[in-house]
Amino acid sequence: MPASSEKKRRENSYDVAIVGAGIIGCSLAVALGNQGRKVLLLERDMSEPDRIVGELLQPGGILALVKLGMRDCLEDIDAIPTYGYEVIYHGERVNIPYPKMPDGTRPEGRAFHHGKFIMKLRGAAARAPNVTIVEATAKDVIRNDATEQVLGVMVKRKGSTEEEYFFASLTVSADGYASNFRKRCVKTKPQVRSTFVGLELIDAVMPNPRHGHVIMGNNPPVLLYQIGTHETRALVDMPSMPSAQSGGLKRHLREVVLPDLPKELQPSFAKAIEVERLPSMPNSFLPASTNTVPGMILLGDAMNMRHPLTGGGMTVAFNDVVLLSSMLSPEKVPDLEDTDLVLEQMRQFHWDRKGLTSVINILAQALYSLFAADDNYLRVLQRGCFAYFQFGGQCIDGPVGLLAGIIRQPFVLFYHFFAVAFYSMWVMFMSLPLLSWPKGVVQSFGVLYKACVVIFPYIFSELKS
Repeated sequence: MPASSEKKRRENSYDVAIVGAGIIGCSLAVALGNQGRKVLLLERDMSEPDRIVGELLQPGGILALVKLGMRDCLEDIDAIPTYGYEVIYHGERVNIPYPKMPDGTRPEGRAFHHGKFIMKLRGAAARAPNVTIVEATAKDVIRNDATEQVLGVMVKRKGSTEEEYFFASLTVSADGYASNFRKRCVKTKPQVRSTFVGLELIDAVMPNPRHGHVIMGNNPPVLLYQIGTHETRALVDMPSMPSAQSGGLKRHLREVVLPDLPKELQPSFAKAIEVERLPSMPNSFLPASTNTVPGMILLGDAMNMRHPLTGGGMTVAFNDVVLLSSMLSPEKVPDLEDTDLVLEQMRQFHWDRKGLTSVINILAQALYSLFAADDNYLRVLQRGCFAYFQFGGQCIDGPVGLLAGIIRQPFVLFYHFFAVAFYSMWVMFMSLPLLSWPKGVVQSFGVLYKACVVIFPYIFSELKS
């Protein structure tokens, strides 16, 4: 190799190359850079992103940010404290605050504009030691054909037509739900369950300020939370998008969704419908697989996705960074070119993250099935779930503690889910006249079977490697 080419390769060589300067890419770059690793962070577009998800950070995610030394990224972005949820079921309301911590205080979440938060994370990455940020599109990986090991990435810088090569001991694909590199590492494809249509309400009157709101009625759920002093995000779940023949999306929102909302929200929601473009985002499910490709790993939504109804994605991401940066620290992996050791750590990472991620993944999918109930058995479970929340106490502290990323015990999820299932059967029985109880017995078996169908596939998906 000519001396000039060898010099160029040394200049373009890093310990870690991260594709995607989003939630997980920026925080991982900061964590590894602070450990002394030489990190390259690649992002195709460094301008402020405009997305309708990734705007609610649960308390468990904030605790992870604190561990990463990045808590200040929540400052000066007009972030709104959130103290729990308000669940509204056919007009009835129940307040579900985050559970008290051992010191007696209640934790807080934060809601914000996604783009503002991302720019703060990118600023933190730019200031971190040993981190280089390059605005470029990653086109392909560099691979050793003999060993199949990934050696780095081939990119095109913004505004350039020339290909450029960056070499790294470890390449991290953190390029989101539409990852271009996922297929190189896993065969599993994301399953799209529904679509969120996003609206931005201005000066909305919230039934319970500084709480996330889940509204259930005659339609799939609507999620609302305040993301700025004047702005509130509304996410309308759409199992299928309305056709142009039926009047299109705006007519559906105006005539079907709007009447189900609390009266105080309807004026601002009606105004928000009239904007020129209503953004949407697919809601996908993708179980995590063990990273087995030498020299490359998937992280974030590229690796693992769940329905965003519970707002758990960023909490999973930041906690993954805390765990992974510890497992790949120089004390445990002195040289990232030690592929066998890295792969062994990634196998351990897959299982160690389950305490939190399996809870959030299963809870998100199971709650969505109940909240978007589309058959009679699911509607029984939906009604029973709301009645269970009305008990208060541990009937709300347990579920919301799981959702917030504070309780990391899968058995607690299993217990509360089947407590809801059996209480749903009781609520159904109590609503039937005495002569219909024999029929109710048969229906109860159907409800229990449906509960098992809802949760066990997701439990099994978490047990796979």
